[in-house]
Amino acid sequence: MKLTRMTAEEAASLIKHDDNVGFSGFTHAGCPKIVPLALARRAEKEHEAGAPFKVGVFTGASTGDSIDGALARANAIKFRTPYQTNNDLRNAINTGQTDYFDLHLSTLAQDLRYGFYGQLDVAVIEASSVTDKGEIIPTCGVGITPTIVRLAKTVIVELNRWHPEELRGLHDIMEPANPPSRREIPLFSVRDRIGSESIQVDPSKIILVETCQPNEGGSFAPLDAITKRIGEHTADFLTGEMRQGRIPQTFLPLQSGVGNIANAVLAAIGNNPGIPDFEVYTEVIQDAVIDLLETGRVTFASGGTLTVSNPCIKKIYDNLPVFKRKMILRPSEISNHPEIIRRLGIISMNTAIEADLFGNINSTHVTGNKIMNGIGGSGDFTRNAYISIFLTPSTAKEGKISAFVPMVSHTDHNEHSVKVIISEYGVADLRGKSPSQRAQCILHNCVHPDYRPLLSAYLSKGRTGQTPLNLDTAFSFHTAFLETGDMRNARI
Repeated sequence: MKLTRMTAEEAASLIKHDDNVGFSGFTHAGCPKIVPLALARRAEKEHEAGAPFKVGVFTGASTGDSIDGALARANAIKFRTPYQTNNDLRNAINTGQTDYFDLHLSTLAQDLRYGFYGQLDVAVIEASSVTDKGEIIPTCGVGITPTIVRLAKTVIVELNRWHPEELRGLHDIMEPANPPSRREIPLFSVRDRIGSESIQVDPSKIILVETCQPNEGGSFAPLDAITKRIGEHTADFLTGEMRQGRIPQTFLPLQSGVGNIANAVLAAIGNNPGIPDFEVYTEVIQDAVIDLLETGRVTFASGGTLTVSNPCIKKIYDNLPVFKRKMILRPSEISNHPEIIRRLGIISMNTAIEADLFGNINSTHVTGNKIMNGIGGSGDFTRNAYISIFLTPSTAKEGKISAFVPMVSHTDHNEHSVKVIISEYGVADLRGKSPSQRAQCILHNCVHPDYRPLLSAYLSKGRTGQTPLNLDTAFSFHTAFLETGDMRNARI
């Protein structure tokens, strides 16, 4: 059958107030652009006319500004899940304008299938090609696309000519069956293919909107002295594990989170001659992975998205036949699935906002109540990794904030899941240590020297018991920051 074609404005008019809308992509990669902008403009007009207009928003992870930013500025988001990084949306969440529930990325697609969050009315996705039979090839990010196009009553497809049709073959699409009929996910190596190259959709549901829009990806910060030292400590730790026989000489697949620190650390690991050529099994493939694929240091990369700068994506597209032999993109519930992470022996590396002396990690909130981004996929990998590593500079805001505190203001990853913490000062290997031993290890290996006396004083006043926690002063660092803007003024 011939697909129905519309303009972005006509397609956006199909979305009603209070609808639940699912968007394709994972970070800015693979996200639709012109229909969300048209939807934001429509919301603004409805509000000017005195009519309510908000929609529920489901995504694979964070998005580009054309979704999260534009809809937040138009006050058009009723609720949002899971991960986000947009400043305007963050402000809307923290001021109560938008409801937000944080969620592990690996679980959202199945939760939607189970009907936990109500019906899905519309899916808005980006594609590099689509046929009249409803065969869709995604662009450079998959996310929850296979699930939302199947569940939605209407599927708006932005056919983005900026992405080449030759992307066919880059993706591996699989949806697990629902319990009690679910079987094992038959992925036994990073390179395995277990699904199809495309997504099949009932063509009667498809509304086609043609466009040619570039990705909204920014660049990554170069290595600085701090991230360079964190990267060197991480590489030294991994080579030490190999010498001790705790990592095989063939090495294990690596996962790294999104952002400048993870990107820089992965590059530093690639530059260490003591680490053999390795594979990457991750959610986010960043610029550093592409550079290492080119040099052969990374032999294969499996992920959910190409979260790379636009110059980097152009390099990939200019050499697409080569990169298609070295990469694969999967839905987020596969790229982040606990079963596969545990089976493959993934070494995970993610970043923290703060850590406490006992190994608990806060990766989502500032002073306990203000969301920064969300847990993303860090929990999927941390809980199930062969070795889970958290990376963080020891301080922020010119030393006014310590990344290491007596007690985290919000717990995302508890002490039972966190194996190693690394700052520019060194490595805290927490495996096999009691809470008191973990505290001393973190204090002497990771904490900035300016904060060691304060944290030592805190520990000396700890109550007796398995965990020397002193509730009287547990949040002294956060209180000092709220009152004076500087944690160094903490009163222990």
